[in-house]
Amino acid sequence: MTTDQTVDQQPRTDAAVDPAVPDFRTAADAVPTESPTGSRRATSVQAVDASFADFDVRPEIVAALAAAGITQPFPIQAMTLPVALSGHDIIGQAKTGTGKTLGFGVPLLHRVIAPGEPGYEQLAAPGEPQALVVVPTRELAVQVAGDLAMASTGRKVRIVQVYGGRAYEPQVEALKRGADVVVGTPGRMIDLLNQRHLRLNHATEVVLDEADEMLDLGFLPDVEKLLAATPANRHTMLFSATMPGAVVAMARRYMSQPTHIRASAPDDEGQTVKNIKQVAYRAHALDKVELLARILQARGRGLTIVFARTKRTAAKVADDLVERGFAAGAIHGDLGQGAREQALRAFRHGKVDVLVATDVAARGIDVEDVTHVINYQCPEDEKTYLHRTGRTGRAGNKGTAVTFVDWDDLPRWGLIDKALGLGIPAPVETYSSSPHVYTDLDIPEGTKGRLPKSQQTRAGLGAEVLEDLGETGKRGGGARPPRADERPAGRRDGGRDAGRDGARDGGRTASRGAAATAGAPRAAADADAAPREGDAGERTGEGRRRRRGGRGRTGGDGAARTDQAPAQAPDRSSEPRAERPAREAAPDGGASAPADGESAGAPRRRRRRRSRDGAAGAPADAGSDA
Repeated sequence: MTTDQTVDQQPRTDAAVDPAVPDFRTAADAVPTESPTGSRRATSVQAVDASFADFDVRPEIVAALAAAGITQPFPIQAMTLPVALSGHDIIGQAKTGTGKTLGFGVPLLHRVIAPGEPGYEQLAAPGEPQALVVVPTRELAVQVAGDLAMASTGRKVRIVQVYGGRAYEPQVEALKRGADVVVGTPGRMIDLLNQRHLRLNHATEVVLDEADEMLDLGFLPDVEKLLAATPANRHTMLFSATMPGAVVAMARRYMSQPTHIRASAPDDEGQTVKNIKQVAYRAHALDKVELLARILQARGRGLTIVFARTKRTAAKVADDLVERGFAAGAIHGDLGQGAREQALRAFRHGKVDVLVATDVAARGIDVEDVTHVINYQCPEDEKTYLHRTGRTGRAGNKGTAVTFVDWDDLPRWGLIDKALGLGIPAPVETYSSSPHVYTDLDIPEGTKGRLPKSQQTRAGLGAEVLEDLGETGKRGGGARPPRADERPAGRRDGGRDAGRDGARDGGRTASRGAAATAGAPRAAADADAAPREGDAGERTGEGRRRRRGGRGRTGGDGAARTDQAPAQAPDRSSEPRAERPAREAAPDGGASAPADGESAGAPRRRRRRRSRDGAAGAPADAGSDA
């Protein structure tokens, strides 16, 4: 039977503590007080302000955090540190933007032994992963790995990032060199686990971050497979802003007596963060871009994230904003990983100040100075709304969240408003020229939908380097160079692009008479690539024969071999319409005997192959001149 402990933690917090769970208040210098609930099972905990140095944490970690300007733990960190450092399993729940990453990162790094430290050589398998951090998205994997690297600056902890979109080879090589902490997404981890490049037999520290998102994305079976590959006596920490029943059920199945900690501020009882100003407008689809462009010129606006529901909308909005003079970038699933990381780096570095994204960027992405979040399209549900708006108002800063609600999204928005208690059940009808927009968001009077030249000071997305990641999967970020075993450009490979550069030179090209100059450059290139017998001045039909392996059906002198034509022409009534004119253009109806060395069935096999390719051009014997 598992034991849950619920702790409502605050900077000076009254919290309910289950007495069945060991008291951990001494490490945080907690002071017991009378519980306002009056429950006999509940005592009160008031956490006194403490620094990371007050906890039993490695001094190297404390020094690394202090060098980054981090000395005081957030509530979720202060309450999880004593429990996690002692090795108890944890279910951590806190609002987005309240420091969950270091809540599990500091205990994890404290318990990991780096090369050169006492006890490393005595490990059962030095060099194999001691800790595993599973996250739902690639961008979050990069961010978590960066935070862990920052906190371990003074040590030699080897942190390896493992996620999709990048080439396998560098990740495999990094694992072979030795890894102490592996951070990544479930899909790539499962691939490397199946290939036996990733060994988790000695991963005694396991963290599941943003577990509810992994549930939504269908990753829970993969997560369970990863957990099954780790030792049974592992230390498991699960963190998320929301905690659906399926996640709690999985946690209790794979965790040993987990302590459930919920952290919140005393004056922030709502589900949304108190520091975020919530605004909602009922906007017309044709006026959204104009309204967005004016909002982006509000006074004091810093970095801004614009969320869209679909990849196509995200790309279109980003292009529209760039055309209006804004420095904007996009992140969505149709982009290659290199382009996604380029846009996020440019946003972090301030080269672009508007990031248009789908919900791939709504989880855990922590960028400083994000002052506005704009929901260009209404979120699907209240959880998505919380995570989107949680990109601003982080670490105690203030922020503004603006949501555009279409007329047909009003029922959905009503459910979100009711669930979160926003107090905006019926957003006011709003256009780009509505006066209340200017007053609500502090937009200067006279602002139009284009950014003035004098304010276009950002370097733009092009100023950020696009890395070559050896990408796998989608190529949206840039074309992958052809492999050595791929056919050169211009050869028919069964794809759409094959016909766009002139590979389909049958039919139309063959019917243009003797105008050989139209295909001269390609014919010359083909002649250099695959020399053949016969005249050099033959038409492009010879090029087609070379593409099929160089076996034409003409004689050595270039004349068509018609002396063995069959007595009757075959019935071609069932042939594709586009092939008939090309065949009729050939001498004797296009019927000819096979060339020397060819079987009688070879032409029939070629016709079937051309039929599968569709109307892709004339047959081989229609391209030569007698």
